[in-house]
Amino acid sequence: MMRPRVVITGMGVVSALGVGVEANAAALVRGESGIGQVRYLPTEHHEFPVGEVKMSDEELCHSLQLADGPCVSRTNLLGIMALREALVHANLQGHPDLALISGTTVGGMDVTERLFPEPLPAGMHDVHDCGASTDIIADNSGCFNYTSTVSTACSSAMNALILGKLLIESGEREIVLAGGAEALSKFHLNGFKSLMILDRQRCRPFDQTRAGLNLGEGAAFLVLESETSALQRGAEILGVLSGGGNACDAYHQTASSEDGEGARRAMTQALADARSSPADISYVNAHGTGTPNNDASESAALRRVFGDKLPPVSSTKSCTGHTTSASGSIETAFCLMAMRRGFLPYQTEYQNLDEKCIVPVSGKEPPQANLRHVMCNAFGFGGNDSSVILSRYE
Repeated sequence: MMRPRVVITGMGVVSALGVGVEANAAALVRGESGIGQVRYLPTEHHEFPVGEVKMSDEELCHSLQLADGPCVSRTNLLGIMALREALVHANLQGHPDLALISGTTVGGMDVTERLFPEPLPAGMHDVHDCGASTDIIADNSGCFNYTSTVSTACSSAMNALILGKLLIESGEREIVLAGGAEALSKFHLNGFKSLMILDRQRCRPFDQTRAGLNLGEGAAFLVLESETSALQRGAEILGVLSGGGNACDAYHQTASSEDGEGARRAMTQALADARSSPADISYVNAHGTGTPNNDASESAALRRVFGDKLPPVSSTKSCTGHTTSASGSIETAFCLMAMRRGFLPYQTEYQNLDEKCIVPVSGKEPPQANLRHVMCNAFGFGGNDSSVILSRYE
């Protein structure tokens, strides 16, 4: 039995580059960065630049027409904003049979921090939970009769996309909104600080002088749909989610292996799932965090998969910061924008060659490109590595 083709019929994005698909796409084309000094996160560590969404919680609530208060999580607000845009983009408002899969790790941590050290009020224990975050986003965005939560660190949102793809291919669902949301928190920032992998300057993935990552926040959801359903609805098909792969090498709690074995397996699985060869890939959006370990490991994996015919590669984390659990869906959305608009996202901070690393797309202008198949990577702590492939709809 032939599996149904999974197409993309809508998306919504919120990141440090802007609110909405158009704002993010325009910023990518211009090579802008949303990374700057901490403004909204209540932390004393202003020495570390971050990629914050340029709206306060109060402003987000006002924009969404929701009541503000100390028990409202920023993660949920970002998720609601992105999900609502995706629903409108795909013309699915009020659709009676929708599924939502959301990836997050921080969840409602910001609310817990806001109330600490006082005991949580009655009913607030459930807001902290990652699954509660998904339910709140769903309840404030539309009519969903199925929700699920993925929490696999920085591969969470991408694994949500892969799970959504599997649900459609198995015939369980016709339409799935999949992605993730993550807001900055003190737990977040202090945890990465304790690992000593935060850069005090703007991050420089794959550069010899790279010193770590910049944390970011945001949300993105993609509307995944069986091709049959999309054609029946008369929906605009933006692209195809043609492949997905996930592997866990369990090499270390936080570090990647020197040979990038988990990453290699994820990329190889995604290629096999898409029935594609490495030569078919026009561009790779790398996980590319800017840490010495990750970039060298991912470079080794890319070389193992593509050999001496490496396609153009770049990391958009130099624009948004590392949005952790949401990064897989945000960057998949970026890949879809690049494929549809015919450009390569580029890095403005790259200058110094590191022989251990690949050479990313860099410069001052986005190169025009005819992209037919694009790969996007998202790698999480514990070696939970994922990769997806987007293809032009033909």
